[in-house]
Amino acid sequence: MSPPVPLRSDFDAISLRKLARESRHPDQTRRLLALAEIYDGGSRSDAARIGGVGLQIVRDWVVRFNAKGADGLLNGKARGAPSILDDHQRRALRQIVEEGPIPAIHGVVRWRLIDLAQWIFEEFRASISKQTLSRELRRMGFRKLSARPRHHAQDAEAVEAFKKISPPSWRKLRPTRLAANR
Repeated sequence: MSPPVPLRSDFDAISLRKLARESRHPDQTRRLLALAEIYDGGSRSDAARIGGVGLQIVRDWVVRFNAKGADGLLNGKARGAPSILDDHQRRALRQIVEEGPIPAIHGVVRWRLIDLAQWIFEEFRASISKQTLSRELRRMGFRKLSARPRHHAQDAEAVEAFKKISPPSWRKLRPTRLAANR
């Protein structure tokens, strides 16, 4: 069995407990208190018991603490998957959306997400889902807008002539009810 990784010499148990009291992150506090136990001369098993973890995790905390100090004991945020589109592709996507489709070239009269995903694949050989493309477009400041469908031969005058002009039924009944109540 190899010897344990030594702790930094510029800290001691008192300073770690003070940092733990001032910390606003419960996980960092628990880790600092576990390392303070090691500084006090306790075993790594005792530190693991205090931290509620195994010995390997305590070793990882010691390595992170030695490298970055108390900030190394904070929970990090996962980086996530890399973006499918790079900046050049985003600029091209923005330009094509702002210009709109050319029916003779693109074969559509308005952009749908599936059409844009197909265009991206044809241009850049990058496969992107509709959901991811929607997030990218929202991040660029575009919103999904859909116009109310209207037939191209619709006559506005015929629509106005078709609308009902009679008053609502409660207006007709109101005077008679008032007279009956008097």
